[in-house]
Amino acid sequence: MRHSVLGIAAVMLIGVGGPTLFGQSERGPYARIALLRPHDGATVDFESGYIRHLDWHRQSKDPFVWYGWTIWAGARQRWFVYATFGHTAASLNSPVAPADDERDNILNVTPHAEFVENAVYEYLPALSRGAGVPQPTPRLELVTVELKTGAAKAFEAAISTGRSPTQGDSLWYRMVAGGTAPRYVRLRSRQNLSAIFDAGNEEALPARVDHLIGKVTVEILNLRPTMSYGLVFDRQ
Repeated sequence: MRHSVLGIAAVMLIGVGGPTLFGQSERGPYARIALLRPHDGATVDFESGYIRHLDWHRQSKDPFVWYGWTIWAGARQRWFVYATFGHTAASLNSPVAPADDERDNILNVTPHAEFVENAVYEYLPALSRGAGVPQPTPRLELVTVELKTGAAKAFEAAISTGRSPTQGDSLWYRMVAGGTAPRYVRLRSRQNLSAIFDAGNEEALPARVDHLIGKVTVEILNLRPTMSYGLVFDRQ
């Protein structure tokens, strides 16, 4: 679906458990993470158009699960992040009705926002704690690490031996296409800011990787349930 921007028409509130890939029969390691920048003064129109576009996905019975977040803290404040996780390469190669998706996208979304980034990532279980799919919690910490050329193997080795036993997911992904490499992202789902800050104190990147890193960006995202599609929430 080339530029696809997906989310929700209806958020399902059922049962206990983590996020469910409700239409996907096979799980894989790949994720798509992309960004939209609403035009100045067009945030309301963008969100309305995005939700209309999501209704197209509902009517088309899109089998993918899509997360939608707004960046709350960071230089890209108010930008919109959308993502889908747990895919095989084959499933990413077979989106629902790409031409119709693009047509509806142009009608409802592109007049109000710019497509800035669209990248494919591979989940790295040896570096992570969790199942490769973030929990649909109110907050998400997004850490983007851009490494120096040739530093990927050393970085992964250092992270894999320095994992903290703290609670909550800590999911690492390696970018495989869509931007400057080598790039990694870490996602940590948390209920609130206190949980993010407490975990941050315990799980900072180890000092032994400092010489491998060119740039680190830390952002806090807010989950947008009405701009997400197919998520299943725990009952509290």
